[in-house]
Amino acid sequence: MNETNEHAKKKRLENPPQTVDFRISRREKADAAQHMETFSVPYRRNLNVISALMEIRKNPVTKDGKPTTPPVWDMNCLEQVCGICTMVINGRVRQSCSALVDDLLLVSGGNTISLEPMSKFPNVRDLKVDRTQMFDHLKQVHAWVELDGTHDLGAGPKMSQETVQERYAYSRCMTCGCCLEACPQYGDDNYIGPQAIAQVRLFNLHPSGKMNRDERLEGLMGDDGIQNCGNAQNCVQVCPMSLPLTRAIYETNREVMIHGLFGWLRK
Repeated sequence: MNETNEHAKKKRLENPPQTVDFRISRREKADAAQHMETFSVPYRRNLNVISALMEIRKNPVTKDGKPTTPPVWDMNCLEQVCGICTMVINGRVRQSCSALVDDLLLVSGGNTISLEPMSKFPNVRDLKVDRTQMFDHLKQVHAWVELDGTHDLGAGPKMSQETVQERYAYSRCMTCGCCLEACPQYGDDNYIGPQAIAQVRLFNLHPSGKMNRDERLEGLMGDDGIQNCGNAQNCVQVCPMSLPLTRAIYETNREVMIHGLFGWLRK
């Protein structure tokens, strides 16, 4: 952070607001209309969005004094590991457990924070979405390694350090949906998205995973496969785990093209 931002942050902390307003997108059920409600939460240092939502849930009264239902959202680990608390905060998709109110106010320069559900998934209620399609995509590309029973298989196959490091990066994926929310092709076009493609790369790099390599590549060759990536690179900008998604797309796309041209020779 540069000196200007440090100075602004210091000034902000010296003169914090008394309250923070949260504009929350509300929807009673899947087929109901969306509307916004604003809640005021007393300011305190190091508050994150999840903590603010829990405060609102204790006393669900809007800023103008109207009693309402407690807002609904998903949360689990509260440590930016599970990815389930992902939502759109001030127009940017991110995890609400790691989104600090102080940082959000510093960037916006005001005392209002907007919370909306991800738009690329069916909205169940309020900030809660149905992410089933992401897991269906993992099934489509066979994103796992087959095991032959539960007996001791001995030492695992050896891999180069470079391969281990690349696989580790992809293994950190939380299936949070940030990359899909930010991708302009996902949803409007037939495109499986960077999340599933990165998992294809993860398992195809594994010596045991290569047994199902062709099946994974064929899962990307359909109308909703890899070919509609527009190289916007939004995915790498929003990924909370800094996955090398563009590298995964490039390398996997090359594998898919080679498999499409010469895969019949392997059969």
